[in-house]
Amino acid sequence: MPSLLKEDHADSSPTHRRRAIARRFGYIACAIAGCFWGTGFFFGKIAFTRLGVGHYVLYRFIFACLGLLPIVEAPRFSAREWRLLLIGAFLGVPVQFIVQFQGLKLTTVSHAALMVGTMPVILAVGAHLFAHERLDLKGWLALFASTAGIVLIVLSAGHGGIGGGNIAGDLLVVLALIIALGWVLINQRLMVLGRSPMAVTSWTLLTGSAMLFPWVLLRDGLPPVRGLGWHVWFAVAASGLLCTAAATLLWNWGIHRVPASRAGVFLNIEPALGTILGVAVLGEHLGPGAYLGGALIIAAVIVLTTTGHAPHELPAAT
Repeated sequence: MPSLLKEDHADSSPTHRRRAIARRFGYIACAIAGCFWGTGFFFGKIAFTRLGVGHYVLYRFIFACLGLLPIVEAPRFSAREWRLLLIGAFLGVPVQFIVQFQGLKLTTVSHAALMVGTMPVILAVGAHLFAHERLDLKGWLALFASTAGIVLIVLSAGHGGIGGGNIAGDLLVVLALIIALGWVLINQRLMVLGRSPMAVTSWTLLTGSAMLFPWVLLRDGLPPVRGLGWHVWFAVAASGLLCTAAATLLWNWGIHRVPASRAGVFLNIEPALGTILGVAVLGEHLGPGAYLGGALIIAAVIVLTTTGHAPHELPAAT
């Protein structure tokens, strides 16, 4: 009984209450970040009515950089850390986003969103292979279920039809997620070396954007300014400010206040919301195979992120 009273007293202490409030706001921040990421493909499809892939990604990161400038920290990286950061920035911004949105250009919002649902499983496998984190039986079962889900979605895309996905587009989205894994692992390494998540996030996005600009300008020329329409400008501004800058900052703020294993569940918002927007707003159609595949992917992620040991805190890759 004395020990129980002591525990109750500790639970009602001001420190415990402050931690509980911080966790609550941490969950809210992660949930909002998941919602913002869930709208990314939707805004991308709107922008594609007037813009090509390169110009859309360029505008997206211009707005993202503008959103980050007021809070960017002075860089304090060593020469070795700069090399790591620049490699990660190259993979995470120009390479990942050009490949990902080229895939979206070919497939549907709902198919692309369901593919993104595999990201937590890809992170777990990457951590197992490269960071030597243990993947238990549940982890391997989650990997198998997620892979089966990808196969079902891709096969359903092969049937065509109005609003159907595209095999090449679906696979490009998955390829972009694998590329993002390299970015995430490099960022994790930088933070293990003592760099703050805020500094790593902001300077990765800023330097990656600096690499993206000449790439797009040389490949696609200057982006159009006139005749885009307010809906396209709104889509690219929302993609940059909300889906990139705000979502990343909210996620990194929240992940330091809640257990990473529980915060990972909020990544499920992205495929769920993206699929809902694609079907309900854009009029896309999903076949039975895509629904079953999406259910397998989301179930695998829930199992992976709500059971077992908490993984290391990883920065966002979307």
